[in-house]
Amino acid sequence: MNTVHSNSLDASTQSAEEVVVSIKDVDFSYAPGERQILSGLNMEFRRGQVVAVMGGSGCGKTTILRLIGGQFTAQSGQVLFEGKDIGRMADGQLMAARRRMGMLFQFGALFTDLSVFENVAFPLREHTDLSEELLRSLVLMKLNAVGLRGARDLMPSQISGGMARRVALARAIALDPPLIMYDEPFAGLDPISLGITARLIRDLNNALGATSLLVTHDVEETFEIADYVYFIANGHIGAQGTPAELSRSTDPFVRQFLDAAPDGPVPFHYPGQSLAEDFGLST
Repeated sequence: MNTVHSNSLDASTQSAEEVVVSIKDVDFSYAPGERQILSGLNMEFRRGQVVAVMGGSGCGKTTILRLIGGQFTAQSGQVLFEGKDIGRMADGQLMAARRRMGMLFQFGALFTDLSVFENVAFPLREHTDLSEELLRSLVLMKLNAVGLRGARDLMPSQISGGMARRVALARAIALDPPLIMYDEPFAGLDPISLGITARLIRDLNNALGATSLLVTHDVEETFEIADYVYFIANGHIGAQGTPAELSRSTDPFVRQFLDAAPDGPVPFHYPGQSLAEDFGLST
């Protein structure tokens, strides 16, 4: 597959200090002898950017988030966060690194027994010794940033799915992390909530000077806010570039994904025996 390269990420014009996450020659499978999920993967996520990771279901997008968060360790290669290898960190070092990462889980994953306010306060209570007065001010600031300061006393069951995703976003930025990761942030949202969430991701990233990493299938909204996009196919980078570059691409893989075409380099059927063999028709 051809790769679309972006001049905006030319190493000669950007310093190494701007790289927040670097994935170098990473191979990963869930167990020895099992199917390789990622193979020879190389990616960079730079400060101040919104970077999207896209591709078909099961291609390894969420696995990349888990490697960065230290839940999984690559069999070979390196996953570097702020220049340090996640896979070689001791428990204390890993916990310190995770405090510098925000995570918005698919569908929000709010604590159902805690109010909106306490959901956002949770990481602050866990990782800081702030006074109640200062903690309250910070929580209200984060809720105000997502337009939900007035909903602070409601329970998750009393708010809509779109509002719950915005509360989860406020919780993800509670500690002002330099890296914010989003696992399918637009899944299940109506068009209005989807547009609001996408704009919040872009605006908050700009305000915080952070790096946002989006794992998503939503092409239209993602291309509106992303600075750079990686397409994953068969455990490799199938294509990469800015949204504008990829929109102009004639690469069959990129066109199949962007045009939602059923036929192309990404097969519909999982690899297996032929129909003739499975139905005993082979001669």
